[in-house]
Amino acid sequence: MTKPKILIAFYSRNGSTETLANAVADGARQLGAEVRLRRAREFVTSEVMAQVLGWQESADKMNALYEAPTEDDADWADAIVFGTPTRFGSISSELKAYIDSLGGIWFQGKLNGKVGSVFGSTSSKHGGNESTLLSIYTTLAHLGLIIVPLGYADPSMFGAGTPYGATHVSAQDSLRPDEAHLAVANFQGRRVTSVARGLRDAQFIGAAV
Repeated sequence: MTKPKILIAFYSRNGSTETLANAVADGARQLGAEVRLRRAREFVTSEVMAQVLGWQESADKMNALYEAPTEDDADWADAIVFGTPTRFGSISSELKAYIDSLGGIWFQGKLNGKVGSVFGSTSSKHGGNESTLLSIYTTLAHLGLIIVPLGYADPSMFGAGTPYGATHVSAQDSLRPDEAHLAVANFQGRRVTSVARGLRDAQFIGAAV
């Protein structure tokens, strides 16, 4: 059997969502997955980015580390995990723009039956983590993905995160995800990989019968 293929497509401005993305990737790799980590790109002008201290520098640094997600990445994957900071209680426009670009392969049915999961971060307490993750579930359903939440299926879930996906509150970027939140993100990577492997192997056996 080949390794499960996991795409982690995220947007991060100041590093909190990036940190969670890497913890999800670590969990997936622990179960033998092949992982592609991709950062969605800005589409606003440099003048807009200059209005936020450090935005351009942070973007340049992360863009040097991660390729932009593509339609081919989504086609390749057995599972797609989306990560986003909250923007007024909803998904970031950068990640949404990537999702919207998948209309071509969606129309061809190439996303049907892949695993889908979500994680996110926000700057302030009650800043919209849960509403953001839940709103993306609607999009995953339209894409034809099989939604995999976390529930309380691991002890780490009783210390941090949400049953919908890993989360973090950065307190105006003064806090990085701690051990408890990274444990939830790691579990998310393992859970997604386990489900993706099970679904793919079942399809393989069914095709062989």
